[in-house]
Formats: sequence, structure tokens, C-alpha cells
Amino acid sequence: MDTISHALWGKALFGYRKHLYLPIFFGAIPDLIPFIPNLFFKLISGQFSFGRPSISSIPEWVFTLYDFSHSLITGVLIVIIFYLLGKKSLSFASLAWPFHILVDSISHSKDFFGTKIFWPISDYRFDGVSWGQPEVWFTNLILLIIIFYIRRPVPLILAWTPVLSKLFKRKK
Repeated sequence: MDTISHALWGKALFGYRKHLYLPIFFGAIPDLIPFIPNLFFKLISGQFSFGRPSISSIPEWVFTLYDFSHSLITGVLIVIIFYLLGKKSLSFASLAWPFHILVDSISHSKDFFGTKIFWPISDYRFDGVSWGQPEVWFTNLILLIIIFYIRRPVPLILAWTPVLSKLFKRKK
């Protein structure tokens, strides 16, 4: 799945308690860990290009970082560490990380960044359905819209009309 969708899923599912926006970060971080350093590396070395790169053009360290950040072991450890440190609300927000991994495990094929969900214990990967296929991508989009609609803090018409929202604002 694309990084923006992961961030939105993090917000949609885990961004409604104390840390409203931190789940956006936790939803995206598994992709940011390997791909942001690679982006800087390609920019500095003059190898940057748009589009899907060939597997052979990606440095091995990117795959290692990807395996680390996309392991359920890593994601669950992050959640447990926050919980043991007494940061229960942060632990809840960080659940977006293991959720990212679960979604990627079924939405990536083995051919291009297959997700080794139990790395470093196992190199097993599901052969998922590519998130780039229209039926997967549009289903993702529709589900996100539904969840954000359900979780909206005020009736939709009020959210879209600032004047009405001021008129009908609840008094405490």
C-alpha cells in the first residue's frame, strides 16, 4: 500500500484518543525508514529518477532497512516498549505500525518488496495482491472515506460550512 494510505489508516484507526495525529507518523514510519535515506542517497549521487525503479538499482541496505521496519517483531516491540514505559496512549497510537505491516503483507507481491513479517526469525513472505491494482486501490480509498465519515467529530454539513458550524456550535 502507498505511504499516504498507511498514514491515513493510522489516523483513522488509532488517531482518536490522546495522540490525535501521531498515528499518522506511526502509520507511515515503516516506509519512511528505508525509503527516505534511499531518496537522499539517490539525490546526492545523481541517480534519482521518477517511476518504479528496477530491483537491481536498489542498494541492499534498503532491503535490510525495509525488512527491519516491516517486521511484526519490530512493530509489536515498539508497542510493548511504550506500554511498559507507562505510555499507554502512545502505545495505542503506535499500533498503526504493526497494522501497516499486516496490510503490506497482503498487499505486496513477493516480486517487489515482499514483506517478511517475521524477520529476522523467518524470511517467509505472503504473495499478496498488488495495492496498485485499481480494484485494491479504489477499495482502500472507499474504506478510508467510510471510516473518516463515521469518525467525523461534527455532522458533515457543519464541517463544510464554517458559518453554520459557528451558529450551531454546542455550548458547554
